[in-house]
Amino acid sequence: MINEDKIRKACSSDRERGFRLLVDSFQEPIYNYIRRMVVSHEDAEDVLQEVFIRVFRHLDQFRNESSLSTWIYRIATNECLRLLNSRKEEVISAEDVQEELMSKLKADYVDYEDELAVKFQEAILTLPEKQRIVFNLRYYDELEYEDIARVLDSKVETLKVNYHYAKDKIKEYILNR
Repeated sequence: MINEDKIRKACSSDRERGFRLLVDSFQEPIYNYIRRMVVSHEDAEDVLQEVFIRVFRHLDQFRNESSLSTWIYRIATNECLRLLNSRKEEVISAEDVQEELMSKLKADYVDYEDELAVKFQEAILTLPEKQRIVFNLRYYDELEYEDIARVLDSKVETLKVNYHYAKDKIKEYILNR
């Protein structure tokens, strides 16, 4: 369990030490979230580095309007989307981006001994961007809908619908492939 109060106090008294504590506390869960979004380890490492650079630069602007973790997830989400959108500009279509993510998934991400896990990850990658983000934040990171709403600047009801549709699409994908 991450003690956000301890991190905030450390950041206010000794910015460098506080930031190290912040990175030590959030590096693993944020990396895992980013990795699920961008798939490739190399891309995830690059995005993670950019996330913590932005956190460090803007730490004094954090206004405690949400939890520290929500703020960091929002930055991570924005950085993932920035990377994925830059890929969309490089390739012809969103389908090409999805195909690229699938090939990366198959190249270095999944334990092929577990066929269901492979299908599950493929199903997640077929989701529209917003549904994929909501699903990852809720299912894997176990964020409450209220926190996801702050991360995505969205309404809780909309997110619940997105999560429901995502679950249905994943189920359909697994059963029909």
